[in-house]
Amino acid sequence: VLLEESGGGSVQAGGSLRLSCVASGYRYSSHCMAWFRQTPGQEREEREGGSAIDSNGVTDYLDSVKGRFTISKDNAKNILYLQMDKLKPDDTAKYFCAADWCWSAQHARTWASENAPGTYWGQGTQVTVSS
Repeated sequence: VLLEESGGGSVQAGGSLRLSCVASGYRYSSHCMAWFRQTPGQEREEREGGSAIDSNGVTDYLDSVKGRFTISKDNAKNILYLQMDKLKPDDTAKYFCAADWCWSAQHARTWASENAPGTYWGQGTQVTVSS
């Protein structure tokens, strides 16, 4: 299974970016997906689960990104998206997509702290927001 993120970059505060995560050897339709972010100095287990979507398309968001970020997936193309609008400097981080089974989208946002061996992770894409 390979998850590959793209779409990161540098943007000014208030701007937008759309991240994509393409999966090889994995079917999005039957599992949960999530986007996490990690800042320098954080351990892998401290990655912040900002957005998640379950197999039924139900979504859940961290309060600080709610209303600004939108997670979605294209099951036919096996692509996960994260539309990020009204970006803030505090959103600066390396963003990772992840896939695994979950009880709910809210549960999916806790995968990093659970550090379960069955969770698949991408290599990440950097997002930098300047003020």
